[in-house]
Amino acid sequence: MAPFLIAFGVALVTAFSYLELVTKYPQTAGAALYVHKAFGVHFVTFLVTFIVMCSGITSASTAARAFAANLAAGIEVELGNGTIMLVAMGFMLLVMAVNFRGVSESVKANVVLTLVELSGLVLVILIGFWAIAGGNADLSRVVLFETPGDKALLLSISAATSLAFFAMVGFEDSVNMAEETKDPSRIFPRVMLTGLGITAVIYVLVSLCAVAVVPIGQLADNETPLVTVVETAAPGFPIGALLPFISMFAVANSALINMMMASRLLYGMSKQGVLPGFLSKVHSRNRTPWTAILFTTGLSLLLIGYVSLSPESPIVAVLGGTTSLLLLAVFAVVNLVVLVLRRDRVPHGHFRAGRILPIVGILACLWLVLPWSSGRGAEQYGIAGALLAIGVVLWGVTFAVRRLGKRAAPDEVPADLS
Repeated sequence: MAPFLIAFGVALVTAFSYLELVTKYPQTAGAALYVHKAFGVHFVTFLVTFIVMCSGITSASTAARAFAANLAAGIEVELGNGTIMLVAMGFMLLVMAVNFRGVSESVKANVVLTLVELSGLVLVILIGFWAIAGGNADLSRVVLFETPGDKALLLSISAATSLAFFAMVGFEDSVNMAEETKDPSRIFPRVMLTGLGITAVIYVLVSLCAVAVVPIGQLADNETPLVTVVETAAPGFPIGALLPFISMFAVANSALINMMMASRLLYGMSKQGVLPGFLSKVHSRNRTPWTAILFTTGLSLLLIGYVSLSPESPIVAVLGGTTSLLLLAVFAVVNLVVLVLRRDRVPHGHFRAGRILPIVGILACLWLVLPWSSGRGAEQYGIAGALLAIGVVLWGVTFAVRRLGKRAAPDEVPADLS
């Protein structure tokens, strides 16, 4: 439970900063807008925007691996790592096809899909408590701290927190809906904090039940841990067989939303002259940014292939950890931006995060980013660095072309970048 509670605390502090910014500047573009208002540096704004885009790609790649693993568990077929990799890649191609046709995700559809995912987690909690009440679980494991021999307690918790943070992200995307919200100064604080609170309660209860029912050694390096928990707590329970398919449905939605966000963000940066123009091409019939979709899908396939063929670390941990790494870096900047923009006054009332919480957020996010305090593997930094290098090269090519005289480089990034 400890890593989820700490991750919730870090997310909550950062949410306060986002709430001050979104109620102060109720416009789209999120972190890119706030960073540009604070620093006005074209390259810094680009980096933050590109990092957010990359986090969508790594998150979708994580979902693709989870989809393939749950499919194997659902049909009760033993699939090797290579086969799961191919299934995950095929799933990403399917997501690309849906993305290419032009999907309009409505709020009602997202609510339905979220409830499907939530039903799976509630199922785990109910079955877990049933096993605990029947004496088929060991509650002593819930408060037992067992650490690897090569890691101290603090480093072990930090490493687990840096991965558990993956479960708390998503609230930062909601600020892009600011212009679609009536009275954001009143609505956003109530809804965002309630959503984070529900998320924390659900995941803490899931972690409690999981560890009580299944020894931690069996959960480690397991790509379908919740299926294992249900099968252990209630062998032969018919609804438990549905859990892999519920998980597949949930991660499919996650992958589609993230890939849509990533491709549209890449398209927006290209359209505004920040990245090469070929990434802003739109299909004549579907009106979808097909080159951006191909580019982001290609990056996702490379990630799935590279991580699947690398025997160094658990695959989901590497991709999920990279997503957390990228977003934690953005969150550290957002917490700093709140302090920088304090001198900027607006004519309407807005949420205030105070002076201490943003500083706590900066320190906490940096603690979970740095290698010696977070316990992250080198693979996560390597993947994040490689993605950023691709972005910097694309930006450099675009900037060089403009400097050669085709047209002047833009002085600022428009607010509607995302």
